[in-house]
Amino acid sequence: MLDLAKLAKQIPGISQHMKNEANASTQRLELAQNLMLQANLRQEKLTEIHQKWRDRFIFSAAIPVESLDSRIEIEKAPISHSVFATDGSQISPSHHQIAYCYLINIGRIMLHYEQNLHPLLDSIPEVYYKKEDLYVSKQWGIRTDEWMGYRRTVSEIEVLAEIACGWVNPPGSHDDIPNLAMVDGSLIYWFLDGLPVEARNCILPPILDAWELLRETKIPFLGYVSASRSIEGINFLRLQACPFHIPNCIVNCGGFVDEKIPCETIEPLRDATLWSYLLEPGQRSPLWRSSLRILDLYDEHQRIYFCYINVGWEIARIEVPAWVAEDTALFNQSLSIVLAQVNKGYGYPVALAEAHNMAVVKGGDRARFFALLEREMIRSGLQNVATSNKENRKSSIVL
Repeated sequence: MLDLAKLAKQIPGISQHMKNEANASTQRLELAQNLMLQANLRQEKLTEIHQKWRDRFIFSAAIPVESLDSRIEIEKAPISHSVFATDGSQISPSHHQIAYCYLINIGRIMLHYEQNLHPLLDSIPEVYYKKEDLYVSKQWGIRTDEWMGYRRTVSEIEVLAEIACGWVNPPGSHDDIPNLAMVDGSLIYWFLDGLPVEARNCILPPILDAWELLRETKIPFLGYVSASRSIEGINFLRLQACPFHIPNCIVNCGGFVDEKIPCETIEPLRDATLWSYLLEPGQRSPLWRSSLRILDLYDEHQRIYFCYINVGWEIARIEVPAWVAEDTALFNQSLSIVLAQVNKGYGYPVALAEAHNMAVVKGGDRARFFALLEREMIRSGLQNVATSNKENRKSSIVL
């Protein structure tokens, strides 16, 4: 039981700590804004420094492709447009259930505005039970539930490309109506960096193939990142803060162990926090090109660009592949549809929220899934179909 008396004694200390941190945060914000003003005057030079010395950095910094002082108003969304979105959920495998398998459920959303057309709101479940599904990842030391998450990412993108391209391409022939495909989260797949090459080759190629299908069909595609923790933009300001003529981090700052290095003056400030003070609702930041090394695995026209948008409720990070970012009209149109989606969803894109609702697997759904599986196994003539005593005991406990 929580001891409230002991907890109360800690509150004054916590309050003072929070007050001190708030003061420090204000100072970091002021310093970051000054660094941005200085970096804006040297933006071209700092970009050259990045290109020349990137391999010597101990951090990853994005490159602004528009002026740092840009504050761009997002246009109003076209009256008629379509939005496609997917999201996924799963039932993890368990040795205590009647069968060792897992399920991936992909929510599919297709919304048509001012077109007098019915929406699509459903989900596609798939059960994975074969040896190649359950045990292929063991050879690389990857847990089955972890591999299931990677497979879910692939399925989300493949289903998104399927519904979007199936609608826009003939016989649908709706390519004259503005449209947008969306996923929840980043398009930079960090988890790939720690995977063996063989495992990575099972995950990334089908994702990029689906992206390529969207590009060929000219359907703009983006990732919506809520509550972003990225510091790629902040790290560009470290180039301005660096006191050394040659920014060789290993040579210049290799001796700093227990203290911050000179360019970490605004750490741990995040991009979204800084832009929350610089952007008005409905405005976006300049566009940036990510230089994370994992993107070397992507095709050139699929490298990731991003910007930040003040959607009124938060600062959202929007990521797009290069071919969308380089088409100014298409990029601006996509952002206008995103902002309209957030307004319709009262703070979060309504298509992504509905995709999540369609995908989520609740406790009752999980119980019904295993009940259905048990019934079909018995019908097929299998004997001794039952869950483990542990699972039975957990299910019967009432507090």
